[in-house]
Formats: sequence, C-alpha cells, structure tokens
Amino acid sequence: MENKLLQQILEKLNSIDARIANLEQGQAKLEQGQAKLEQGQAKLEQNQQKIKEHLIQLDTKNANNHIEIKTKIDKLSQDLTVIEAVSGKNLSDIAYLKSIK
Repeated sequence: MENKLLQQILEKLNSIDARIANLEQGQAKLEQGQAKLEQGQAKLEQNQQKIKEHLIQLDTKNANNHIEIKTKIDKLSQDLTVIEAVSGKNLSDIAYLKSIK
C-alpha cells in the first residue's frame, strides 16, 4: 500500500514536471514572439519617421511649386494685358487705315 502510494505520488510529480516543462517551453516561445513583435514595431516606427520626413519634403516642394506657378500665371496675365492693349491699338490702326482709303 505504501509502495503504491509512493508510486502514485511519483507519477503525479512526473506529470507536474512534464506540464511545467511544457509551460516553460510555451513561455520561451511567447518571449521569442514578443521580441519579434518589438523588432517589427521598431521597424514600423522607423519607417513611419521616414514617411513623415518625406511628407515634409513633399510639402516644401509643393509650396515652392505653387509659388512658381503663381508667378508664371501672374506673368502670363501681364503678357495678356499687353497683348490686349497692342491688339486694341492694331484694330484702331486698321480702322484708321481703312478710313484713309
């Protein structure tokens, strides 16, 4: 009876040891997974920072492009004003020349 009880206790201890070993393996896997997640998060943060920097550069370039385009539009507007004035003068000259004939 005592031997049988000791055998049952030993089997229980072996079972507990096996479960503890499984838990330790699972914990090790979780820790490895967490380390991978942390590395991935670090990469994502780095890439996010790169994207922010790129957007800042694009905003600056876009602002410069807007200024350049506005300057060109203003110049075209001035040129059109001159063309309109010259065309008006030409029409006036043509009308005058026609009236002389």
